Amino acid sequence: MPQLDVHPIRPIAPYLGGKRNLAKRLCAIIDRDTHDTYAEPFVGMGGIFLRRTRRPRAEFINDRHREVYTLFRMLQEHYVAFLDLLRFQITTQANFDRLVAVAPETLTDLQRAARFLYLQRLAFGGKISGRNFGVATERPARFNLTTLEPDLEALHTRLSGVTVMNLDYAAFIDRLDRPGTLFYLDPPYYGNEGDYGPGLFTRARFEDMAEQLGRLKGRFLLSLNDHPDVRQIFARFHLTEVRTTYSVGSKKTVEEASRGELIISNWPV
Repeated sequence: MPQLDVHPIRPIAPYLGGKRNLAKRLCAIIDRDTHDTYAEPFVGMGGIFLRRTRRPRAEFINDRHREVYTLFRMLQEHYVAFLDLLRFQITTQANFDRLVAVAPETLTDLQRAARFLYLQRLAFGGKISGRNFGVATERPARFNLTTLEPDLEALHTRLSGVTVMNLDYAAFIDRLDRPGTLFYLDPPYYGNEGDYGPGLFTRARFEDMAEQLGRLKGRFLLSLNDHPDVRQIFARFHLTEVRTTYSVGSKKTVEEASRGELIISNWPV
């Protein structure tokens, strides 16, 4: 079955490690590859998944973080009820601080998804843990359903036909690995394994990941920070060094910093 054109859309909230600056290059590699199934074990807010311009017969997205999974599932299955829950939310630090203190396990799935989206929209830097209320004087309030609703509608439509899962990345790969599957992996940066919450990922798992990817029947593309240990762990694969920039500070005092990243794959890209 041929791949179909799809209109790229932007993620509905910032997310730590969202790959915005590398998205164009990564999506170009993915879009020109011929595959029957596309699968992302660490989808986050979908920074790469949503910016692709081609979709194959089957698409699977996964994240071990329960909040990410619940948000995508509510947008896919209960979109109208989800919008109703968000309709009267406004941007206030008091509400942000209140929701940070709420244990997500005490909420319904709809409330849990709404809480997560609100916090991600307002948290400085798209942080998952240790969130702080973000303030930007050069833009309107960060949570405004009037401007957000078209993006939510576009994401709801884009999720049609997509399977959303909540597995450990290794189990997800094992379930879907076969010839014709392309995996894109965006794990936590080496050295920052705890940034997405306690117990979700550890440094020792990079060795396990390399072993599993070495047995893969399909293809994979992995993006990771350029570190000597990363080069050693994934030395058996194709390593492509790229430079990317990220911004620090407000719009008026922004500083551009450069860092090295690696695109790791089991075929020459």
